[in-house]
Amino acid sequence: MKLYIVSGLGADFKVLERIEFPKDYELIFIDWLIPEKNETFDHYIKRMGEKVDDSEPFSLLGYSFGGIIVQEINRLKSAEKVVILGSIKSDKEKSKFIKTGEITKIPRILPVGLFNDKAGVIQKFFDSKNSKIFQYFKVRDPYYLKWSVEKVAEWKFEENPKVIQILGDKDIIFPIKYSNPDYVIKGGTHLFPATKSKEVSKILKEVFSENKIIAH
Repeated sequence: MKLYIVSGLGADFKVLERIEFPKDYELIFIDWLIPEKNETFDHYIKRMGEKVDDSEPFSLLGYSFGGIIVQEINRLKSAEKVVILGSIKSDKEKSKFIKTGEITKIPRILPVGLFNDKAGVIQKFFDSKNSKIFQYFKVRDPYYLKWSVEKVAEWKFEENPKVIQILGDKDIIFPIKYSNPDYVIKGGTHLFPATKSKEVSKILKEVFSENKIIAH
């Protein structure tokens, strides 16, 4: 079976490279696309999902903003399993910081120039003091970053019970206190796929085992 994977906002797959994925899955990484000018979120999701072949069974896995993306893709092309790492299952799980962006519309009115490498808006938006987060940011197009931050803040979604959520208990971007995850990575910050890869690998082996049934 194919496993389609979307990494975090602006990130390549370096953040996931230490994870040992189940060997009986064919991994297909979906690269971030640069949004078209004034592109709607629905249209963007459709473009991101074009790489997914739904003529045969498949699964989806997304990290951080990629977790939001794969849940949206699943609405268009139904997957066997949907796994999200360091992400949320509905807009009800947003942190107060992100909800403030939604209510005030601040991300929308910020100039694109503030999203260049020197401004550090991404770090401030995610309320992150961990400078290591930037080593994984490879897609640094300012328009893409501004657009993505807007979409995280604006995202509305009803929880899908089939989505399997893995969260770190030290994540300050998507705090665990607002969620009820299926699996918890103890001591895991938002970068837990890179820093706690052994724990993640063990969980994924269980989740993707042939007869695994997730109880909700």
